[in-house]
Amino acid sequence: MTEMQSVTETAAKERDVTDLVLEDILTGVLPAGTWLKQIDLEKRYDCTRPEVRRALDRLSQKRLVEHVPNRGYHVYLPDGRRAQEVSDIRVILETAVADLMVERATPESIARLRALANHFDEMTMVGTVLEHYEANLAFHRELLLLSGNNELVDLVSEIRQRTSSAPVSQWRTRARVERSAREHHMMVDALEARDIARLKRLIEAHIRQTGDVAPAESAARQA
Repeated sequence: MTEMQSVTETAAKERDVTDLVLEDILTGVLPAGTWLKQIDLEKRYDCTRPEVRRALDRLSQKRLVEHVPNRGYHVYLPDGRRAQEVSDIRVILETAVADLMVERATPESIARLRALANHFDEMTMVGTVLEHYEANLAFHRELLLLSGNNELVDLVSEIRQRTSSAPVSQWRTRARVERSAREHHMMVDALEARDIARLKRLIEAHIRQTGDVAPAESAARQA
């Protein structure tokens, strides 16, 4: 076995452990607040201690589990007040640059966004939960990059980490996942139509998960 093959197989196995833990979090097998003892996870997933540690570190970076120094890891416990405040901040920041997104959108950038929206759709069907989550981040990062403000892109990425990630907080039902996918495409449609007001409404509804705009917009597309 070559060194490259060994590295690839190790990375694949670690991803499998990560996905197994994540799947148990999403299905409620490991409820919010549950302390994750590494020795128990080794036995549960038939893996080594380093694999468990790397999986927990990876999920901690995604705000799926929380690391408490000198105590260990536990499944992230959502804070409703914090989540609401973060949503408020994101709405202010992301809708404020909607006009810049529309102004800077080109056929090429719209095509990239459409491809990322399609990739999110594909991951919904065939990807792991973590791949699905990363596809969502990729779409939103590309959308914000249209503002031309890289500091804003990094700031929003950092703010997102202050609450539980999308798989935990948003995607517990198939209907919510499908609605997120539709909203991605509708935001691209709004960009292509250069409709700033519509884009702002879609961004806010998407962040707040209200569904106030998406159903009407979706019906209009199907008419």
